Amino acid sequence: MIRDQWYVILQSRELKKGKPIRVTRMGEKMVLWRDLAGMPVCQVDRCPHRGAALSGGKLKSGGIQCPFHGFEFDRNGQCTLVPANGVSSKPPRVLRVTSYPAREAHGYIYIWWGVERSEYPPLPWFDDLDASFTTADLKDHWTVHYSRAIENQLDVFHLPFIHATTIGRGGRTIADGPLTVINDRDIQIWVYSRLDDGNTTARRSSQLPSPDRPPFLSFHFPNLWMNRISDDIRITVFFTPIDEENCMLYLRSYQRFVRLPVLRNIVTWFFNPTNRIILNQDKRVVLTQRPVKSTLHMEEKLIPADKPIIEYRTIRQKLQTQAGQQVE
Repeated sequence: MIRDQWYVILQSRELKKGKPIRVTRMGEKMVLWRDLAGMPVCQVDRCPHRGAALSGGKLKSGGIQCPFHGFEFDRNGQCTLVPANGVSSKPPRVLRVTSYPAREAHGYIYIWWGVERSEYPPLPWFDDLDASFTTADLKDHWTVHYSRAIENQLDVFHLPFIHATTIGRGGRTIADGPLTVINDRDIQIWVYSRLDDGNTTARRSSQLPSPDRPPFLSFHFPNLWMNRISDDIRITVFFTPIDEENCMLYLRSYQRFVRLPVLRNIVTWFFNPTNRIILNQDKRVVLTQRPVKSTLHMEEKLIPADKPIIEYRTIRQKLQTQAGQQVE
């Protein structure tokens, strides 16, 4: 994983008010809860007193109470009550739970996984996704490192093979380019595929015309991908790290070609069965890849059509280095 980044770890609707929940994210056991104002809180799921899971406790007085000895902690992780010492006593400062800055936006819960700072960068998002769209959500657990799942969505020439019965129909096996543009920490991809007539070979990106439409695929680090099918239809996926061998995919469909109340929700919901089929086609193959985690320098023999994957691995390693992490 890349440190010092905002990551989506849950859909907002998964975090109910009044009850803590336990999840594994970024390789850590975490407890999430909402304070009295409904704001999300994310902390390490371990009481500093005797190591009990705080997620087994309850919310009390705007904080979380450990189920073992009743210690209470506020949203910043500081202990506010040690019952055995008496209500009038002041808890030692050392009794503190590690907390992660948490934000809520766009129907998701984000956490900052990294070093605390006085100011944080903006939450990652795609600016042209707005309230004019109707949405439908689904999630899927994959037993593979999140980097493999991301790279699958940046792979532009597997469609006629994995998705021959769905989005890859037509057998357009030649992948020209693809045209890939790096904009700060964004990867933008224009896909050009065609039938193989037996007389030509794939063209390099330098031979392609300038694009006359927005990118087909966009990726924003650390883990947000968008497929711009048209101006009125989009698909986004957040690839949430669980641990080194598991990730959660949070997929959302967007449409605004139908805007009539009720009908627009029904139409958008019908995206989910199709998206589930397509995800399962990918999943069946990606889960067989070894190693389960990708790195910039690994024993794979890549070709020009893999350029988006090479760009992803290069930028990912650069960001890890900037965060002071040891890279493979």
